[in-house]
Amino acid sequence: MYILGLSFFYHDGSAALIKDGQVVAAGEEERFTRRKHDPGYPKQAIQFCLDTAGITIDDVEYVVFYEKPFVKFERLLLTAFSTFPRSLKVFRESMLTWLQKKLWVRSLMLDELGISKDKLLFADHHVSHAAASFYCSPFDKSAVMTLDGAGEWTTATMGYGDGTRLEVRKEMRFPHSVGLLYSSFTAYCGFEVNEGEYKLMGMAPYGEPKYVDRIMKMIKIGDDGSLWQDMKYFAYHHSATNSFTPAFEEVMGRPARDPALEDKSLDPFYCDVAMSIQKVTENIVMKMADHIVKETGSTNLCLAGGVALNSVANGKIVNNTAVEELYIHPAAGDDGCCVGAALWAYHHVLGKPRTGPLEHAYLGSEHSDDSIEQFLLTNDIEFTKIDDDEAFYDRVSDDMIAGKVGGWFRGRFEWGPRALGARSIIADARSTEMKEIVNAKIKFREAFRPFAPSVLAEKANEYFEMPNDGKGEQWPARFMLYVVPVREEKRDVIPAITHVDGSGRLQTVMKKWNPGYHRMIERFGEKTGVHVVLNTSFNLKGEPIVETPAQAFNTFSRSEMDVLYLNNYIVDKGAKKIIDDTPFMLRHEGDRVVEMIS
Repeated sequence: MYILGLSFFYHDGSAALIKDGQVVAAGEEERFTRRKHDPGYPKQAIQFCLDTAGITIDDVEYVVFYEKPFVKFERLLLTAFSTFPRSLKVFRESMLTWLQKKLWVRSLMLDELGISKDKLLFADHHVSHAAASFYCSPFDKSAVMTLDGAGEWTTATMGYGDGTRLEVRKEMRFPHSVGLLYSSFTAYCGFEVNEGEYKLMGMAPYGEPKYVDRIMKMIKIGDDGSLWQDMKYFAYHHSATNSFTPAFEEVMGRPARDPALEDKSLDPFYCDVAMSIQKVTENIVMKMADHIVKETGSTNLCLAGGVALNSVANGKIVNNTAVEELYIHPAAGDDGCCVGAALWAYHHVLGKPRTGPLEHAYLGSEHSDDSIEQFLLTNDIEFTKIDDDEAFYDRVSDDMIAGKVGGWFRGRFEWGPRALGARSIIADARSTEMKEIVNAKIKFREAFRPFAPSVLAEKANEYFEMPNDGKGEQWPARFMLYVVPVREEKRDVIPAITHVDGSGRLQTVMKKWNPGYHRMIERFGEKTGVHVVLNTSFNLKGEPIVETPAQAFNTFSRSEMDVLYLNNYIVDKGAKKIIDDTPFMLRHEGDRVVEMIS
């Protein structure tokens, strides 16, 4: 039985296909359209899923949408009415969007897909989040927790999964929201909401939690982690452009930071603010985790929602609460809801048995040697191909030892926002200069942004303070979803991936699921004694991660990467030129995007 799950019209348009309870393909629309966080109907992602399975839409039993649009519309209407006239502008803009397309999601899907009405189902937003994590987890029984900005009315849930059944027991409702609280501080510190939260988290270790008391003047936190916000300080419920009010700025003590300054300095005040809201968020999440363990009796926890991408908070759950085993879906945000919606229908609605956990995130498209070679030859790009894998890994490791930065393009692309060794930029983690080089000359982004280490799973505990001494299945780590301390004696060994606070957001690489990437790191370790490489996503600032060989080559060409690895094909720096393969490209001046070129 095939079920297609869809998520679109809010954050990241996505599609996923399951076959008899197993996820066989999943991808975000942005990977195909090249529009970052493309929220539109995921036409190309749907076709990719069907093509991967070798089926047509006629072979799909059900199509499941990830939320209930009319319930969300009700929330927008009632919120606008209750805050009128302040909400006039956001109400007008929302109505234009909703009346033009969002209210007609059902008709859109029926028309685009050409399916009958009885094949179309709708799940609750937070149920989709919960299902994505629980049904993909290894747990037969588990506590389940979701936290994000907002779904229909819900902003957080506590529940319990047992076999094929999934129950939501408690919920927190809009406008009180951990995700929106964090986003308000993202905007206050000068970053873009729904994009800059990673930056806020990366900036936090440069500060001290000096302003927790000021934040607590605007909110209350219950013993169970429930959040109440005094809405006179916040504006996201009635404004299309502002997340907070002048009263918020008065409490915090300074005006909001000018977004134009975000790339130029680390202002100590805003670093302290970033650390303060990070600590508040961690406190909420840990209280919720301890409470749900107490309520359900389960020390297993499945976590989902956009807040579950706060890898620092995830690390605190593992080390500082009653939770013993943690699973987080690799696409924890709204993109992952398409998987959850499909699995909810299969297991909870239809009662079909579970078939095992989602072991890896390599669910996207891949490109054969023939397609790569045809691209290179057609565009007259000089290349070398090393057929023998061992000789190829020798070359890659030698390049990194020589200080070269490479684009690694191999296998099916990763599901979710993390590059996990299929579409990655790789470099020597031992280099003290490498962090600055990759940020400034390749990623075109803020100098304080940290990079992730990819480490062999069997060696992880040698370099990082791993929960349970690195034993077990390392679920969050394999998806790069928690931050742990780098062992003190290793911080000078791998400085390029060690953040200012001595931590790293690691990815543990398992031979079974990515043998090529694993062997490359292993070969690097055999030569250097260090089984860790620097890993960051294969994209430039403002762009999605690459999907095709042409996109990989363009990204390589428009940066100061030294070498490109397309499967076993190697393109050196001298071959750089632009290939017209994408709907648009972004032009940079330094680290700033200044133009979109069609």
